[in-house]
Amino acid sequence: MARTIAKDHDQKRKQILKTAAKVFADQGFDRASMTLLAKECGISKANIYHYYDSKDAILYDILETYLRELRDRICNVDLNGLTSEQKLRKAVREILFAYQGADDEHRVQISGMSALTEEQQKLLRGYQLELVNFVREILKELAPTAFNDDKDKLRGTTMSVFGMLNWYYMWNSGAGPKAREDYADLVSTLTVHGIQKL
Repeated sequence: MARTIAKDHDQKRKQILKTAAKVFADQGFDRASMTLLAKECGISKANIYHYYDSKDAILYDILETYLRELRDRICNVDLNGLTSEQKLRKAVREILFAYQGADDEHRVQISGMSALTEEQQKLLRGYQLELVNFVREILKELAPTAFNDDKDKLRGTTMSVFGMLNWYYMWNSGAGPKAREDYADLVSTLTVHGIQKL
């Protein structure tokens, strides 16, 4: 007889992922064990194996879920009817708000990606690339003559925007909505006026 799936299966899986992200972020992926993960999750080792057959599978699910949901949230922002500058401001705000509460996942993304297979990394980097391309296209629309088909300049500008956002994310992770909104506006203003000087 096939084993039935508990009604709270998805909720428990999400709890495992959130707890494991903290363990991987604090301890490092290599030092974390399934025993430690089970203990931190408050479940038995046998029970954690009911959800995941290895810590590699947990790592992949953390990053796949985080990056896919981040990509979907940002790339599906409704920008209809907005000017190019308004699009940038809305996208930048949404990124900072999407980052909120995902400190551990972000740290695991930075430190743990290399532990995954090449195929898994390729998929995850695809999510990242879609997000980068989304912002890049807004910048290109904002100031098409500033880049004049200079791909390196456009790429450098795009990654500079993400650099500012990631700096804030890493050093002000506990910031509330108002502080995030203010910083998003600052990044957007610096970008808009900076592009005009290119």
